[in-house]
Amino acid sequence: MGPTSTSGRTVHRPARKDLSTIAAQQHPAPTGGSSRRSEAARLAVLNAADDLLVEHGFEGLTIEGIAAAAGVAKQTIYRWWKSKVDILFDNLALDAGPALVWPEDTPPGADELRAYVHRFARFLGEEPAGRVLLALLGHAQLDSRTAELLHSGFLDELHARDVEQTARCLSVSAAEAESVLDALLAPLYHRALVLRRPLDPAFVDALLDRHLDH
Repeated sequence: MGPTSTSGRTVHRPARKDLSTIAAQQHPAPTGGSSRRSEAARLAVLNAADDLLVEHGFEGLTIEGIAAAAGVAKQTIYRWWKSKVDILFDNLALDAGPALVWPEDTPPGADELRAYVHRFARFLGEEPAGRVLLALLGHAQLDSRTAELLHSGFLDELHARDVEQTARCLSVSAAEAESVLDALLAPLYHRALVLRRPLDPAFVDALLDRHLDH
């Protein structure tokens, strides 16, 4: 089964797992004037939530503020989402794909894994969707629903895909790949979420050099 959006819709994907398909379009593509207006309003809400999260942080983000910034009524937001967590989750699901893609035309090898870890670091440290992920991870420590949504709807599949790709790159077992991946990604999460320090390329290169054979 594919991941689901907060609306419960299952999203199917091709055999090669691309995070652009871990997306949760809550409504079909617009076909008429009214649908286009609804889609425009929905995108305005998503964009406003991203902007306000950067400006005010998770605690300062409110449905009222999102509605005002997006130019829509609160009732419109609640028609599509239950809470700000659901809005942020859909932003994460929709925006993570391009940043965390494994290119299909790249030969497997350690260099491909190194490139992916650098992309992951840029995602956490620079991309709006990365900031959304960090905000949701923080809130998930206090809220079981957010934790379940984040894991079942995004993190579990991301991890499974990355383990598979790491095993392919290094020609190792899934268990070995998981160990390597944990050693590479855990410091990125710790530095971004706990220490709040930049994930600069030099730090990432040093991390990769410690854990990957040349």
